[in-house]
Amino acid sequence: MSDEIQAPKIEFPCPRYPVKVIGDASPDFAEVVVEIIQRHAPDFDSSSLSVRDSRNGRFLSVQLLITATGVEQLQAIHLDLRATGRVHMVL
Repeated sequence: MSDEIQAPKIEFPCPRYPVKVIGDASPDFAEVVVEIIQRHAPDFDSSSLSVRDSRNGRFLSVQLLITATGVEQLQAIHLDLRATGRVHMVL
């Protein structure tokens, strides 16, 4: 018997799927993230949008909830966010 912990399997569609994006702080960073999210998940929960500065103000964290429809959608969101050159991490 293995002691390895298994991550739960996501079933699609997955409502209220959390997305967290961390990138360089700039006045329009959250707008860029939201624009990309809307392209792939047009019905995302805009009331869930949260933007936080890092302790030293160098980075911003944008968090929101989407309805995840599949792995392809999540991969496309990740690729488009990373393609901006401003995103350091997508969780």
